[in-house]
Amino acid sequence: MTIAAPFQELWQQAGFTAETPIQEAVAEPLRRDENIVGLAPTGSGKTLAFALPILGKIVPGAGLQALLLAPSQELAIQTRDVIMPYAQAVNVRVMGVTGGANVARQKEQLKKHPEVIVATAGRLLELMNANKIKLADLQTIVIDEADELLRDPGLGQVREIASAAPADVQLAFFSATSSPILRELDKWFGQDVKTIDVRAVDKTRGPVKHYFMQGGRGHEVEWLGKLAREDDFRALVFFNKNSTLAKAAGIMRHQHVRFATLERTDRSMARKEALNLLRKGKIDLLLVTDLAGRGLDIPKLPAVVNFEVPRSATVYIHRAGRTGRMGNSGTVITMGDAHDFRNLRRITGDYDVERAYLVAGKLTTERPEFVDEADEHANNKPQKNQSTASAKPHVQKATAPQVQTVAIVADAKPARKPHRKLRKRVQKNKGKHDKK
Repeated sequence: MTIAAPFQELWQQAGFTAETPIQEAVAEPLRRDENIVGLAPTGSGKTLAFALPILGKIVPGAGLQALLLAPSQELAIQTRDVIMPYAQAVNVRVMGVTGGANVARQKEQLKKHPEVIVATAGRLLELMNANKIKLADLQTIVIDEADELLRDPGLGQVREIASAAPADVQLAFFSATSSPILRELDKWFGQDVKTIDVRAVDKTRGPVKHYFMQGGRGHEVEWLGKLAREDDFRALVFFNKNSTLAKAAGIMRHQHVRFATLERTDRSMARKEALNLLRKGKIDLLLVTDLAGRGLDIPKLPAVVNFEVPRSATVYIHRAGRTGRMGNSGTVITMGDAHDFRNLRRITGDYDVERAYLVAGKLTTERPEFVDEADEHANNKPQKNQSTASAKPHVQKATAPQVQTVAIVADAKPARKPHRKLRKRVQKNKGKHDKK
């Protein structure tokens, strides 16, 4: 076992019975100060994979020696909270430095000279430029969720941070997916980096089912409300745009759905409270964008919902990785129309995506007999090698009215109101009749 003795009890209490492939593969290279890229599936114990070997090298009281960078406030604070007990076991001080938190309080905490800082790049550079953080004694920089963090402007920020550290500082990049930037690190950072990829052999993921709920656009919020009322249903709901998230949230506030939102502009305490509400089951849905939801670890999260089809396969992988972690089962549900289904199939070639329906408020893959015109129209479009004449016309059945499907006919236009002058005349005449 590569887990050091001071950490073994805590590591077992975290639910590990054997080292995951990434934990085993990177332990010795990190201890030997090698520069690495670690690639492993989401939920495979990457945080402890890099944290424990690095904590084992820290000398208490010798100043800042390790810097862990994350692309979001949530992930930085989550990482800090995960490694804090292990750091305390070896008398190492860990501090979180993130945007959104009180900068004056952070400056005060820095006077305690933490040996490890977990940070977002923007706030770290702000404190470095104010001479509140110095990297002269830094030994290791870890870039977590590297494929996300090294996008502009993150690449420039990370390079600026690395250039302020000693020339021989150890660099470690971790991600669930590869990207072109991870194959060009020698060009950007001037150091050779060894890639350790365990994705093909890692079996820590639990069984995850992937579904697509197809119907006319405009009903996704209604579907969310019905899903949220299922027993023991909790989900991260991903949106492509903040504006779409805000619109959905506005509608659900009037539907008595238990939900919260997680946005970049929220203060750190509000974000922490939202995550705790979902973890404790006090809410059923947590609405997030990719940046806010990247890397979040919510134990035994039952489901992930894509309110819209993700923009790429990489995004889908990271979203889906929030459920089915550490051997637990999970569900990924994507919503949209027939065009969205084709796009989803294009980016999810490695996944078996099934059609799903809401029947009597329950998710099922069995196609109900009663379907509405919007859904049937999408399904009756001729496929390749199928003639138009062979597509059967839709006949809406009157039986089984209790069945609810995921596609719902748009509301009919409301009846036109009487002209204003006519309404006044009717009201006036009504008054005369009342007096009689």
